[in-house]
Amino acid sequence: MQNLRINEQRLWEALMTMGEIGATAKGGCNRLAASDLDKQARDLFVAWCKACDCTVEIDKIGNIFARRAGQNNHLPAVGTGSHLDTQPTGGKFDGVFGVLAGVEVLRTLHENQIQTPTAMEFSVWTNEEGSRFQPAMQGSGTYVGRFDLATELNKTDTNGIRLGDELKRIGYLGDMELGSRHMGAFFEAHIEQGPILEDEQKAIGIVRLGQGIRWYNIEVIGRPSHSGTTPMHLRQDAMLAAASIVKEINNLTQDYENALGTVGYMDVWPNSRNTIPGKVSFSADLRNPDAKVLETMHQALEAICHKVAKEQDVQVICDHIWYFEPVEFNASDDVKAATEQLGYSHMDIYAGAGHDACYMADLVPTGMIFTPCLNGISHNEAEYSSPQECAAGANVLLHTMLAASERIAQQHGTEHLSATTEKTKADQVSAGTLNEALN
Repeated sequence: MQNLRINEQRLWEALMTMGEIGATAKGGCNRLAASDLDKQARDLFVAWCKACDCTVEIDKIGNIFARRAGQNNHLPAVGTGSHLDTQPTGGKFDGVFGVLAGVEVLRTLHENQIQTPTAMEFSVWTNEEGSRFQPAMQGSGTYVGRFDLATELNKTDTNGIRLGDELKRIGYLGDMELGSRHMGAFFEAHIEQGPILEDEQKAIGIVRLGQGIRWYNIEVIGRPSHSGTTPMHLRQDAMLAAASIVKEINNLTQDYENALGTVGYMDVWPNSRNTIPGKVSFSADLRNPDAKVLETMHQALEAICHKVAKEQDVQVICDHIWYFEPVEFNASDDVKAATEQLGYSHMDIYAGAGHDACYMADLVPTGMIFTPCLNGISHNEAEYSSPQECAAGANVLLHTMLAASERIAQQHGTEHLSATTEKTKADQVSAGTLNEALN
């Protein structure tokens, strides 16, 4: 099967067809989780999988699993998948490419009547984006046990509508137990969502690490007073202190390799032109693929907040609200072997955003395949990856999954043989001991 390739045109047509569901005027997609549009996208995925003789099951958080039988269905399956929900002003490729690359792998195996050693599984994860319901990666996080099922089903959107009610309404609240799929490996294809592959002119990114993330809510409390009557040296300016912290967040990232720091939200009170701000609330986002470095950055941020509070005579509350541990994708060598076999240019890379594969790495050997996207733009209606780039990623996914299926079958065959050999030896020893006693 070394010369086996996916159908580039068919994959592209599938991407464009799916992109029509929730299409926006600027060429993107608005397809929020558990909405009517999400139902349409899910229905289309299920129909495509059933056309290739898959059995389809849905778990208690709405994740979809389509299973293609293999030669030995008692062995752990090889899985792939991503998500179909989008940002409100999202693109056609984020998440969707990973799902439809899997569908194209399925179609390629089906039309060529290839029976894989193990079963293959193709999944859609619920609410990866976290746009309508929080948190992000909700379906995969609940599946692996990071989140409590009842808590997540009770999460509401801005209109007070429960996730569980919406999944039931659209027909995707299943009864399959979480974490019950019998998988031996999982792979996710995804657009990079950044500019590195394009800048380096590489076709494939072999994802070795998933970015660690720490989120903070920071509140600076000063004293609101008149901007025209309060001397500068007598002010307790919350905005000035907040600005100092924001600048220091940027500075601290310069001290560590692959460090990122972002302040993306700020609220000022009383937000009046001629009043010195009395309170400023803002977010902080620190990221690094090395857990030790990220911990050092965390300590540095707390020290910055303490120093600014003391020097500027304000109160600073730094609330560390979320920690996402860095992920090591330990099936990356499978992706590299397939990429080299196919002759694509490649480089090692880390995932700067969260992905469903990051949670699946809790359970099984996992790998990710990145393809370039134009100008590194994502979470944007202008998001774009070319037909050729998508085809390259899907071909790597195909051969990665085939090789993983072969390896799992061989490993389990060896384990079975070893167990049989040990039993035979034990029987021989027992028989010999009995003969000695009888003689």
